Amino acid sequence: MQVKVLESVMAACNTGSRSGCPISFSLDLFGDSWTLLVLRDLILHGKERFGEMLSSEEGIASNILAERLKRLEQSGIITRDKDPRDGRQVIYRMTDKGQTLVPVLLEIAAWGASHDAHTGAPAGFPESFYANRQAYYANHRELIAELFKAQAE
Repeated sequence: MQVKVLESVMAACNTGSRSGCPISFSLDLFGDSWTLLVLRDLILHGKERFGEMLSSEEGIASNILAERLKRLEQSGIITRDKDPRDGRQVIYRMTDKGQTLVPVLLEIAAWGASHDAHTGAPAGFPESFYANRQAYYANHRELIAELFKAQAE
C-alpha cells in the first residue's frame, strides 16, 4: 500500500504538478514574490524591455527577472522577439493567453488597494473597480490592444 502511494507521489512530482487543483497550477506558474510584478509591468505598465522591468521600484535582481521571463515564455504567457528597430534588444510581449490574466491582476490590485492604508493606487480605485468590474476589464483590454498595435508598428 505504501509503495503505491509513494509511486503516485513520485509520478505527480515527475509531471511538475502537485495536484489537479487549478489554484495549485496557477501558483506553480506565478505564485512567487516576483512573477506577478513582472506581469504587472508587462500588462498594466506597458513595459516591454528587460531594462525597463529591471528598473521597477521593487528592485528585482537581473538573474531573477531573466528566470521569470524565461518561465513565462515557456508557459506561453509572453513572447520574446528581437526589436525590429534594434536587433541587439529583445522585446517581451503578452500573448493572448497572457492577456487573459488582466482580470486577475486587476482583482489583486483592487483587493490590495482596498486593504492597504498606504496604497499608491488612485483615490477611489477599489470602489470604482468593484462597482463596475466589466468596464475595467474591457477598458484594460482596449488599452492593451492599442499598446500591442503601437508596438507592432
